[in-house]
Amino acid sequence: MQSNELKNLSMDLNECFLSAGEKAMYLRDKGLKTEIKNDNTPVTNGDLEVNDILTNKIKELTPDIPIISEESNSNKNNSQLTEFWLIDPIDGTHDYINNKDEFTLNAALILNKKTELGIIYAPAKKRLFYSYAPGNSFEYSNNVKKKINCEKKTKENEIIAVSYSDNLKPQISEIHKKFGVTNFKKMKSSLKFCVIASGEYDLYVAEPRASEWDIAAGHAILKNAGGIITDFEGNEILYGKKDFKNPSLILKRSKYL
Repeated sequence: MQSNELKNLSMDLNECFLSAGEKAMYLRDKGLKTEIKNDNTPVTNGDLEVNDILTNKIKELTPDIPIISEESNSNKNNSQLTEFWLIDPIDGTHDYINNKDEFTLNAALILNKKTELGIIYAPAKKRLFYSYAPGNSFEYSNNVKKKINCEKKTKENEIIAVSYSDNLKPQISEIHKKFGVTNFKKMKSSLKFCVIASGEYDLYVAEPRASEWDIAAGHAILKNAGGIITDFEGNEILYGKKDFKNPSLILKRSKYL
């Protein structure tokens, strides 16, 4: 798929994401209906309706490319996929349910097992991030589009990380020390990829957890903004792995934080 085709896909989907985000906020204001899934995590009618909006639009735009979504069983048993969409309609469902503002809508296009196009929208913050090629990552907020390139916004003598938890596991704490982290903030959704791509934070470290649809969109945005994403051993992150499970992760704003 050529870069102009990816750009056009992204532009078409951006409007869909803004509309889906409005729907998510409307449903939350109205009062969500919540159920517990088999894996003991919550799902709401908002997750499901956003999933329908995003998957229907993607099917319209790319009818021949399979879709893997957190909220659907379709295609999850296919371990031979190299070109497919990964969707997490609402990442950070706990925040969504509890009227917090860091939850996100996510979609990524995987080509040859690599994430190339990513869109993330944080509707409660009204921040839309998207990318479709190297050097082409953007944020759209307050009716303004700006290119993001991992330029450091933290102080020169500070290295600020984002973390999934307030309580760091020993291995993660050691990696923070290795990179000279001076402070960290808890952030549970894929927004952490975006705030590293925008230069607001410097680092994120995670042991193997969650699934590929949680990280693929953010990976594309950060990678194409100039950031670095590997596992703990420095290996490239590829997609379409067994059960779509994530490896360990290190996200860096740049080689030199």
